[in-house]
Amino acid sequence: MLESYLPAIVFVVLGTAVGAAFAGLNTLLGPRREIAQKQDPYECGLPSEVQQGFRFGISFYLIAMLFILFDIEVIFLYPVAIQLKSFGTFALIEIIVFITLLMAAFVYVWRRGALEWK
Repeated sequence: MLESYLPAIVFVVLGTAVGAAFAGLNTLLGPRREIAQKQDPYECGLPSEVQQGFRFGISFYLIAMLFILFDIEVIFLYPVAIQLKSFGTFALIEIIVFITLLMAAFVYVWRRGALEWK
């Protein structure tokens, strides 16, 4: 039983050892210059003083949600595309219907102005 897990255990041990060695060498040999700019918190592309009182508009979140929605829907096409021959004509018709509905939804969102940055 242990023989089947041995390669995985060796891989994890070697990966941990290499990571620990690099972290240790960086701590020992790396530069230790203290710069005030490096100590400032910085998140999401905005310095911390800008984030206080700063709010993203609703269009930012709407476009992000639409991107995720359309991206996930397109990912559903991948497994069918790989096995299209074994699924046959029915799957091809279903994919055509799916893409048609996806394009109709995209045109609807586009015509409503949800993709325009304000």
